[in-house]
Amino acid sequence: MNTTSTIKQTRAQESTGAIERMYITMRHLFNRGFYKPMGISGETLRESLLLLRPEIYGTIADEKAEINGLVYVLERLPDGIEECRFINLTSSEGYDKSHFSPIVPPKRRRNCYRIDDEQMNIEITRGRSDIYDILTHLTFLFVESHKIANKVLINEEGKTTRDWEKIEAAVQKGKLTQAEREVAFMHLGNVLGRTFEEILSAHNTFTTKKQPERFLHVIYWLGKIAIEEIVYNDKRTITFSSVLRERLGHHIHGEAWANNIKEVLKKNGLLQRPIHIISANMHSVMNSIYADQVLGKEFKNKSDFALYEALSKADNDSLRKKVKDFAHKNGMISIDDTSGTNIDVQIFDTAKIDFTKSKFKPSKETSEDDKPVLFVMDYAFGEQAYETIDEFLKPYIEEEKTTFLNIDSVSIMGKAGILEGGKGDLMIPNAHIFEGTADNYPFENELCASDFEGNDLKVFEGSMITVLGTSLQNKDVLKFFHDSTWNVIGLEMEGVHYQKAIQSASKIRKSIREDVKVRYAYYASDNPLETGSTLASGGLGTTGVKPTYLITIKILDQILS
Repeated sequence: MNTTSTIKQTRAQESTGAIERMYITMRHLFNRGFYKPMGISGETLRESLLLLRPEIYGTIADEKAEINGLVYVLERLPDGIEECRFINLTSSEGYDKSHFSPIVPPKRRRNCYRIDDEQMNIEITRGRSDIYDILTHLTFLFVESHKIANKVLINEEGKTTRDWEKIEAAVQKGKLTQAEREVAFMHLGNVLGRTFEEILSAHNTFTTKKQPERFLHVIYWLGKIAIEEIVYNDKRTITFSSVLRERLGHHIHGEAWANNIKEVLKKNGLLQRPIHIISANMHSVMNSIYADQVLGKEFKNKSDFALYEALSKADNDSLRKKVKDFAHKNGMISIDDTSGTNIDVQIFDTAKIDFTKSKFKPSKETSEDDKPVLFVMDYAFGEQAYETIDEFLKPYIEEEKTTFLNIDSVSIMGKAGILEGGKGDLMIPNAHIFEGTADNYPFENELCASDFEGNDLKVFEGSMITVLGTSLQNKDVLKFFHDSTWNVIGLEMEGVHYQKAIQSASKIRKSIREDVKVRYAYYASDNPLETGSTLASGGLGTTGVKPTYLITIKILDQILS
């Protein structure tokens, strides 16, 4: 073995060790009930993250600030988190019945509540994966804040540089003229180790109508609290409520979610019909079935995916409403979540759908009682996939009557990181491997690469790794999985958890058929092995429309025929 390959292997092993230490440390801190992220109790998390250097967090280990990582993290944390020195992770404990208004991060469905000037409460209803996600993001945020403080502190008494004094004056003034803003940006660039152009770009990314100077505000508060931590030893604290510690792992939200859906199925006479579970978004199945009937004439001479691209645009609410209203009159039932899982559901009774005007050709020989019911659930988050599907696959019990569900198939589609190829390309797995363990789940996938040939997208078949969190992506570990005999083609967060629930229900509990069909297909949201192609580089935009609908249509084709 040559020296280069030995070094690479060693880095992969170091990174794997760092991930395992983070995983174990986070569970320990949760059981402990509280910790101080920038104190001794948070040291292992900080050191592991700096050793790991996840791709999403870019230059976290360098002196200069990581701006793309900051954007990524703050889109997943509540607005105002940078001002809070006390962060309390809670279960669903009734804050929705208080005067507090929920703050929902733009890229994560979780309710957060600003209790006072210093405290933010974050509700955890989606399991351990949610906790890992938040803690790694907060660790990154606080490491970055100390970079700022170390750059501007002159002495132990708290004396700061002229750059910091100018930034503080600009923030305290509030509304700035263009000239004043640009002067502040110059000082900000000195502190962050970034060019004026980079600061201007970050400002444009962060700016909102409500907070025109948000970037300046965020950097100031990150630095201010870090300075106080260093000078006065007044450490930020993360706590876990006793109710959260009691409830976690007991499927409280998943059970309520599953029972609510089964009651709706029973009420509509669908409980014992063949049920096909589809984990997807809340638009592609609905649009694939109904959009042509509602809007087909308007897009008659357009390309195949023009209609779906139009429906995906943010300013086309009226088009989406037309399709949704038509769907509700023709076999679709929407179930908004009230359980705390943040997973909405759509039920499609195919007996009430007129397929003569659609692209799908269902079997004409099927009797009314055998016509499939499509159960579409919004994306779960990490371990939440096991909690929800495990509960749904259990029999429906009311008084002394037990009804076993007729689950015919489970189809999982979604976004994933790809290790070869680019954004929008497809991955068809034949096994899921759980990161940090020896657990692996091979299966017979009803989908294959040939199902998607001739669509100008690359299609890869192989194993996929289910990671503990997207924020722990590490190039060395991923390269090892890709290059080794594991033949890993991509990474995602839910596959192992779905397959574990399916296998335990079908092969151990016998609550569903042992020959239940499974389908897994993913499209690439990022390539963490390519610099500039990570999740922090931005979303897919309309690039995701074609693969989303190719997968959706193929799943529906197989179910309906």
